[in-house]
Amino acid sequence: MNSPAFLEVINLRKSYRKQDNNEFVVLDKVNLTIGENEYISVIGHSGCGKSTLLKIVAGLEKATAGRVLLDGKEIRKPGAERMMVFQQYSLLPWLTVRENIRLAIDEVLKNATRAEKVSIVNEHLAMVNLTAAADKYPDELSGGMKQRVGIARALAIRPKMLLMDEPFGALDALTRGKLQRQVLDIWENHKQAVMMITHDVDEAIYMSDRIVLMTNGPSANIGEILDVPFSHPRNLSEMRNSKEYYELRNYALNFLEQNFTADD
Repeated sequence: MNSPAFLEVINLRKSYRKQDNNEFVVLDKVNLTIGENEYISVIGHSGCGKSTLLKIVAGLEKATAGRVLLDGKEIRKPGAERMMVFQQYSLLPWLTVRENIRLAIDEVLKNATRAEKVSIVNEHLAMVNLTAAADKYPDELSGGMKQRVGIARALAIRPKMLLMDEPFGALDALTRGKLQRQVLDIWENHKQAVMMITHDVDEAIYMSDRIVLMTNGPSANIGEILDVPFSHPRNLSEMRNSKEYYELRNYALNFLEQNFTADD
């Protein structure tokens, strides 16, 4: 890990006050560090607070206690240095692919010239193989293409950290595999900190440097953090033929099974 203190989650707690005035604790005593070029996946059963953790890092929710620091500065609100990709595509339907990406650039890179903005849009269209679809509208795109627009839009403003909440969850298996490879190709060539939420153990092993396994909620915590022993760039078929792959996969699945409850 290149920079252990790039993102720091310190004694994080998130709770809500219920109607009966009792406290419902979602996350408790969560501690995590992520390096500036590290790809982390967070995995756990539904209701374990993994998306809540991501939203706190994004600044979309506030922690009840504890702190989250990015590059030494406390996160208190959303910021352009942290861009989020959701499972839903979140595109503006009245704008073209090019215009959806340009909108983010206009908002964040206010001092860039028009030529610079056009160049950034074109660069990121090419990065996700959408140059030919640049002038299409979202309703003319497949689900995989829409998600590629969202990824290009997030990357175009050059954030320090990319946050992804089950970005491939709504896609069919074939499209999902292709987009996983594409995102990994982009990251391997333009490394940055990535925090991805997923339910898929195979996806986590394929894409991540480390896998954060969450215990069940309420009062969920980090149960274990697994190192993924494969170097980049990765070849999925070679990985799947290795003993290490299945040992890691079975270990993660056993952890999740042991933490399964009837409420999931």
